[in-house]
Amino acid sequence: MQQPDEKKEDSGHPPFPTVRDVKAGSPIRWFAKGWNDLVSCPIPSLFYGFCFAAMGLLITFVFEHAYEYTSGLTSGFLLLGPFLSMGLYEISRRREKGESCSLMPTMLVWRRNAGNIGIFAVVLGVLFLVWARASLVIFALFYTNEMPNLTGFLQQLISLENIEFLMVYFAVGMIFATLTFAVSVVSIPLMLDRDQDAISAMLASVGALARNPAAMIMWALAIVSATLIGFMTFHLGLAVLMPVVGHATWHAYRDLIEPLNEQ
Repeated sequence: MQQPDEKKEDSGHPPFPTVRDVKAGSPIRWFAKGWNDLVSCPIPSLFYGFCFAAMGLLITFVFEHAYEYTSGLTSGFLLLGPFLSMGLYEISRRREKGESCSLMPTMLVWRRNAGNIGIFAVVLGVLFLVWARASLVIFALFYTNEMPNLTGFLQQLISLENIEFLMVYFAVGMIFATLTFAVSVVSIPLMLDRDQDAISAMLASVGALARNPAAMIMWALAIVSATLIGFMTFHLGLAVLMPVVGHATWHAYRDLIEPLNEQ
């Protein structure tokens, strides 16, 4: 009689990912490994970094001329991050296997599992559209001051002016950010690495968050901090910090998901 494990192998589909426990301080190690990847493969990594920087410049430009769309673009920046980072994941994967870290092979890596990555893109796209609409409604209902330029808006944030708006905006934004983070912790690396389907990949990401809340909170704070530092350094920091985050995400995936040969 055929055993269950044999049936899984015969089906041609990878088994459901097994989530592992990691220590709360693991993000520090992931960042260290991410930095090593950047130093080892600087040209392709910085190419993606400058793409992030260009996106940051676009957000700042839009803020100065049409602030009502800034929240949507900022959300798009965070939502598009995992997709733009696919090349960075591939760089880390190739370096892990001792292969060359050329730029060109990383730019079409999405074709490896295009259908499932497309499904995942639709899920994030829906979250993005709902958040963009919710953001505009919050501005319309709660923002009582005349909208200043970028410097003035940051001063309002620091001085906690218009506190009702800030509380509602960040509360609703946190809900969408948590949903996005929950389904994308390891989703794309998992789909690229083992041809996993989108639903299993997203469920594995949610499982990684549920099983390792302390480490995942630290990881989320590290990503947000790196992004804020990047914006506060006139976007130059994004060119370096975002590749490090992308590479570190690959190493987070390696720690959080048990390899196939161990399942």
